[in-house]
Amino acid sequence: MAKLKTLLLHPDATVRRDLRRVLEGANFLQVLGEAVSAFEALELLEAIPYGALFLGVDLPGGVTGLELAQMLAGRKNKPALIFLAVAEAQAYAAFELGATDYLLWPAGEDRMQKTLAKLSEFKARFREVPMPEKWAEAAPPSADSWSEGDGETVSLPLEDDEQDNFLSALKQAWDTNQHRTPEIEKLAVSQDGRMYLVPYNQIVFVEAYEDYSYVNTATQKYLTSYRLKYLEERLAPHRFFRVHRKFLVNLDMVTEIASLPGSNFMLRTAGRTRIELPISRRRLASLKQVLGF
Repeated sequence: MAKLKTLLLHPDATVRRDLRRVLEGANFLQVLGEAVSAFEALELLEAIPYGALFLGVDLPGGVTGLELAQMLAGRKNKPALIFLAVAEAQAYAAFELGATDYLLWPAGEDRMQKTLAKLSEFKARFREVPMPEKWAEAAPPSADSWSEGDGETVSLPLEDDEQDNFLSALKQAWDTNQHRTPEIEKLAVSQDGRMYLVPYNQIVFVEAYEDYSYVNTATQKYLTSYRLKYLEERLAPHRFFRVHRKFLVNLDMVTEIASLPGSNFMLRTAGRTRIELPISRRRLASLKQVLGF
């Protein structure tokens, strides 16, 4: 029987080592890889259909464990998330983001058994399905190293007798769509060391800033680690529209579309302070269609 592929994500090598030892006794789990930052984890997740992710709440690199959970929320094949923390302060936010469990680490044996029971139940809802045919026909990746731009792959520590099973696992996808927890309509953002869950309907617009973005409400402005493209894909089903290469706007907040000299256009939003945003000419027709003009 296939095992639940598991990734260990924590900046402390000792925690990863101790966790790996604890999980050795769980015969339905297979630890395939470790990572230190959320960005490393995302790269691994692109290559391997992980079913479980043990992750720290505080991670280096500018993206926390909770922010990573928010990034994964919209994925079809979202793994089970088990948070590791030293305090309960962020447990509520973790469960709001669909966490399977939240462990105070180090965890006692009895507490760990409860987590494994939850994972066993989670695994029972999985069934393996073939990847798309064009992926199945592709040559398997090399096992040297990975970086996004040069075609390399991540190096993973595997026992010799696991090589064939691992390569086979790369050609499988996990179908959990019927059992996914419904997405909460809130966006996790950080400010001054605190995590906030901002309801989608309170977001007025989002502005791209280099590889990050500013999320603007009527009263606050949050710098987030999300790219605008990711937020466009996530928020589009909730009546958000990309009016410009730099701006994504909540259409429920739009009160006016105005023409400007030179065949340019802008829109204004509702609120105590009216905000004017430019509209790209090539997006204007689509916007009018969406608004029913």
